[in-house]
Amino acid sequence: MGQAFLARFLADPRWSSAKIVAICNNRMLPETDRLRVIKGSIADAAIIDRAMSGTTHVLHMAAVKEDPAHAIDVAVKGMFLLTEAFRRNADGRQFILIGGDCSVGHCFVRYDGPVTEASPRRGYPGVYALTKIVEEVMLEQAGIQYGVNWTTLRAPWIMEKDDFKFALSFGAGQFGGPDWDTLISPDQRRQYAAQNAVPLLIDADGYPLRRNFVHVDDLVEAILAAIDHPAARRQLFNIAITEPVDYAVVASHLERTRGMTPVRIETPFVSNLLDNAKARLELGWTPKVDTAALCDRAFSYVRSPDDPRKIWYPG
Repeated sequence: MGQAFLARFLADPRWSSAKIVAICNNRMLPETDRLRVIKGSIADAAIIDRAMSGTTHVLHMAAVKEDPAHAIDVAVKGMFLLTEAFRRNADGRQFILIGGDCSVGHCFVRYDGPVTEASPRRGYPGVYALTKIVEEVMLEQAGIQYGVNWTTLRAPWIMEKDDFKFALSFGAGQFGGPDWDTLISPDQRRQYAAQNAVPLLIDADGYPLRRNFVHVDDLVEAILAAIDHPAARRQLFNIAITEPVDYAVVASHLERTRGMTPVRIETPFVSNLLDNAKARLELGWTPKVDTAALCDRAFSYVRSPDDPRKIWYPG
C-alpha cells in the first residue's frame, strides 16, 4: 500500500511541490529529492519527532498482525506518540488512518444489515482486531480532546498483484486465509491443488460466502480523495468494493475463463456487506476493480524475477 501510494502521489500534479517523509521498519525505500526515509519504529518517540517536524499530513498505515509481542507497542504506543506529536505540530493539517474491517469482525461477526460507519465495533478473537479498534478510538478521541483533524479509511482485505490468486490457492503458497486445515482434510487439499480447483466457500447460512475486499489501487484513490477534503474532517469511511466478493461468482468466472474446477467448501463464516455509500457520496470516490477484475488482474499477473512473493507478517 505504501509503495502504491507513493508512486501515485508523487506523479500527481496536484502535489508536485509536496515532499514525503516515510518511516520504514522492515522494508526500506530508495530516497529521492522528494522522499526522505527514516528507519525505525513508530513506537520510538525520537523517530516520531524527527519525522513530524514541518509535516502537514500524516498517513498512518503501520500494522502488526497476530504478534502480541509487538502489537501493543505499535498500535497503542505508536498511535499515542503520533497523535501527541501531531497535535503539538503547528503545521499539522490532517491525520489519515488506514483502518481495517477486522474492527467490525469482517466475516466472523454477524450483522443484521449492511455494516456502516455507524455500526458497533465488534472485533473477532485475536490481538489484531483489538489493535484496529483501539487505533480508531484513539484517533477519534484526539479529535474530541484536542481538535485534531482526523480521517479514518476503514478497508477490508487489501489485494494487489497476484494476491487474490494465492488467497484462493490450495497449494503451499496460499496467502492469508482461510486455513484449509480447519475446513478440509489434507487429502482433499492435495486433491484440489492437483486438479486446479477454485474454492466455492459456503457461509454459515448455506449460501455462497460474500466477503469484502478492496484493490490497492482503489484504496490509494480513496486516500487521495480524502486529502484536505472538507467532508473528510473527523470522519470515518468504509473503503471497499461496492458489491462484496461472492465466491459463487468467483468460482463461475474462473471456471469459464481459466478452466478451473469449483469445489464446495462449508465454512462457519458469515456474509457481510461493508457499505461504502458514504465514501461514494461524500468523497466522490468510486472503486474501479470489481470481482471479475480482481480475478483477472490476479491470474494474469506475471511477477518479475526481482519481485518474489514474501509474507512480511504472520496472520
